[in-house]
Amino acid sequence: MALSNNVIGAINFVAMLLSIPIIGAGIWLATEPDNSCVKILQWPVIILGILILLVALAGFVGGFWRIPWLLIFYLVAMLILIILLACLVVFTYMVTIKGSGHLEPSRAYLEYHLDDFSGWLRRRVQSSYKWDRIRNCLSSTTMCAELNQSYRMALDFFNAHITPLQSGCCKPPTACGYTFVNPTYWISPINNAADMDCLQWSNEQTQLCYNCDSCKAGLLANLKKEWRRADIILVITLVALICVYLIGCCAFRNAKTEDLFRKYKQGYV
Repeated sequence: MALSNNVIGAINFVAMLLSIPIIGAGIWLATEPDNSCVKILQWPVIILGILILLVALAGFVGGFWRIPWLLIFYLVAMLILIILLACLVVFTYMVTIKGSGHLEPSRAYLEYHLDDFSGWLRRRVQSSYKWDRIRNCLSSTTMCAELNQSYRMALDFFNAHITPLQSGCCKPPTACGYTFVNPTYWISPINNAADMDCLQWSNEQTQLCYNCDSCKAGLLANLKKEWRRADIILVITLVALICVYLIGCCAFRNAKTEDLFRKYKQGYV
């Protein structure tokens, strides 16, 4: 039984290590400006990673110090956490399966439309109460000011691969036909009726297109890209956790079998 318990302790040490990428993914999301403004996915990921760490620690202690009830707690709790992690992986994939940019003539960057994204994501930004808070957070960042420092000429800007958030929030929609002065200052629109966002554009640097649907769509496109990256990490970690959990179950079963055999042998003797 000692050997099996040591195996359980060792694989739970591996499970503790596997919690690090999950927590790291959540912290990475929290440090991204768009995610720090929206605050949707990072905290579930971080909390789930911490819970996996604590449960794996319980299994580690229960394995090396031979505490049966702690091992049973580990097996039940880890199964629940694996199911929750799997649900989070599937949910993240499903809400980010829709939504992509649209090419515009003579532009390297893409334009984004709010209707292209999943209903669940759209509801996160459509209410005025939620968007006012997000807009104030976004406008306090330097993402638009950075464009002015990087691109002086119109052609350079039109050929730039800017982020979806910058495309949606820092400039007017291309269809409006505004004339470039600098990346965040545009004049003389040709067609204000081409898009409702054409009327929302303002050269006031604290407003720009932060009230535009294109800004909301750019935010969701940014979230989609970052959530997909985090989801890849979660999928790899989930597969590894399932393997570790199955090995732990086998080791626990072997430990119980060895214990029963030892008790039977002692009774026989």
